[in-house]
Amino acid sequence: QAEYHAGLQKALLAGNKVLASGGTAIDAVKAAINEMELNPIFNAGRGAVFTNEGKNELDSSIMDGKTLMAGAVAGVTNIKHPINCADIVRTKSPHGAETVDPKWFLTQNRYDQLKKAQEKEQVILDHDGATKKKTANAELYIDPLMYDYKYGTVGAVALDKDGNLAAGTSTGGMTNKRYGRIGDSPVIGAGTYANNKSVAVSATGSGEKFIRTSAAFNVHSRYTHLGENVQKAGDAVIKEIGDIKGTGGMIILDAKGNFAFPMNSGGMHRGMIDSKGVPMTAMFGDEQLRHFKAK
Repeated sequence: QAEYHAGLQKALLAGNKVLASGGTAIDAVKAAINEMELNPIFNAGRGAVFTNEGKNELDSSIMDGKTLMAGAVAGVTNIKHPINCADIVRTKSPHGAETVDPKWFLTQNRYDQLKKAQEKEQVILDHDGATKKKTANAELYIDPLMYDYKYGTVGAVALDKDGNLAAGTSTGGMTNKRYGRIGDSPVIGAGTYANNKSVAVSATGSGEKFIRTSAAFNVHSRYTHLGENVQKAGDAVIKEIGDIKGTGGMIILDAKGNFAFPMNSGGMHRGMIDSKGVPMTAMFGDEQLRHFKAK
């Protein structure tokens, strides 16, 4: 748990450093996600899970709330920072990004998870096993290697000094996923959405269910057309996802600085940084944000 709190704090501080120096919300989102893409405990970048074919396929998207410009990549195998590549797509297509040998993404823990999943011929979602209720994949969590709800998609939302919002999401997908499968992370309006008139949203969980409910854009619509605040809009969308047996959560921020972390999973690693630059984090569903001092 200490590693996750430390990883979240590092990401929050990286994003805040950009904002504190007058940088844009887009650059803050990238800075925060870059830190998590380099950290093998998160299912993004270096910590990406393996596909059925034993590869790491990475998905990411980013959106600028001021211009509504967005970019996304899916199934990339040698891009060191998928979120940066998504931003290059947003601004400069055709594009180029820093590449690495695919072996750079190989971490033993993730590979062991693939072997376990292949034994059962199951795919593993970020949040499977997160609750005490039995799920279709419950037998996979007898082994600690398979208790994988902690290793979720990463995302960030930010509001800069000019009142601009931005959102970004990055993921390695599902362990043992078949070729060509993508979830909501690279889909604008499902896993990522930002609009200065409303909210910035990044989602994690059962990707197909977030796509079917247009989850991120749905929050924007409820906020804009129904006048719901970030918590109420987020809770309503998560309920829609739950109604079709989806699990997960979202991070939501509006242009006034209000934020919410709606979820129906047992937990979601999350955090925010306060006006004094102190990172506040939490892991479990009923846990309050607080500052964890590094040991």
